[in-house]
Amino acid sequence: MVDIVLVEDDERLGRLVSGYLARHGYDVLHELTGERAVERIPALDPAVVLLDVTLPGIDGFAVCAALRPRYPGVICMLSARTDDIDQVLGLELGADDYIGKPIEPRVLLARIRAHLRRDSGQRQTRPTLCFGQLRIERDIREVTLQSKRIELTTAEFDLLLCLAESAGTILSRDDLLRDLRGIGFDGLDRSIDARISRLRRKLGDLGEVPDRIKTIRSKGYLFNRAGWD
Repeated sequence: MVDIVLVEDDERLGRLVSGYLARHGYDVLHELTGERAVERIPALDPAVVLLDVTLPGIDGFAVCAALRPRYPGVICMLSARTDDIDQVLGLELGADDYIGKPIEPRVLLARIRAHLRRDSGQRQTRPTLCFGQLRIERDIREVTLQSKRIELTTAEFDLLLCLAESAGTILSRDDLLRDLRGIGFDGLDRSIDARISRLRRKLGDLGEVPDRIKTIRSKGYLFNRAGWD
């Protein structure tokens, strides 16, 4: 599973945007045509679709209209056409956002993170989170991996749930400590790192470079949706 699908016919721009988002911890798939996007996105079920309006063949508006009944995630339309009528059309067709070009990468990243936070908040009402072979049962506080129950302490379960609810988003130590204990990171507390290490052992994330709960250097940790098959 990928985190973000970028639908952009400009190959150079697509490489630049994909590379920037990848450096911030996201798995990005770049599609060049609307036809391919309509065919692949419902099955891939990414968290976010970044959809250029001006595409060869079927344009971004037609892609959005075709996807919306079959894809529940976030659709952000990208366009140099910033007329009100275009923005209104995109939003009425089911887009969640309409972002003007040229794209400032930091602004795009911030908008994606904001949508993911809101989407995560909406998902919190679901009693069960599923990622491939991993199941997290909120109500009974139970975790299974490949149908085998994983014994976690209360603190380990809370940390795993916090990470999973923000899957695909980098969470800093400060984010995690505030969510779990209501205090910020003082630069010395290593309880999160120790807990992450224990979680990785219990969840079989034992490679030299962990893939299920990734360390993003100088930034924090990222729960990888695609690591649980």
